[in-house]
Amino acid sequence: MKRENDIANQIRGRCSHLSGSFFEGIIDSSCRYYRNKGIAIIEKTPEPMRPLKPYGQGRFIACFEKQAQPDYKGVLKDGRAIIFEAKHTAAERIQESVVTRTQRQNLDDFQKMGAQCFVMVSMGFECFYRVPWDVFGDMKARFGRKYMTKSELEPYRLSQKQGILLILEGVELDEVE
Repeated sequence: MKRENDIANQIRGRCSHLSGSFFEGIIDSSCRYYRNKGIAIIEKTPEPMRPLKPYGQGRFIACFEKQAQPDYKGVLKDGRAIIFEAKHTAAERIQESVVTRTQRQNLDDFQKMGAQCFVMVSMGFECFYRVPWDVFGDMKARFGRKYMTKSELEPYRLSQKQGILLILEGVELDEVE
């Protein structure tokens, strides 16, 4: 029974990782779109890892050195920083706990410095949302619990245009001289 549970957990973990990677691919396409339009330069934050042993042909065994920072960082055309975390769920709600303590601290710190901070949420790859960090990080006070439902996410829903997720739709840019 324990072995079956271990295998089930491994499968769930692998599916979760693949779903997250797929969602990041969608966001990467959006980032290229905004870069090409001269609106923003936003890049994926590399995971902090340390190689342990070469595995051949450019591959290696590695371990994560510390908890990850928010997934994406960049700058908008008006010079303001933009930072966001990307989270995918197959459930009908998104838990506040999906953001790690380190990511939370980073988002808090960047927001205090004036950065635009968000959590991008995918629900089953059908609905996508850009939730302001001050909303996502304060679910308990706003909703009385530490998760948001689809109906609570609805004001933050994103559109798509020709297959591109419009992650910056509605983000006001200051005039640049």
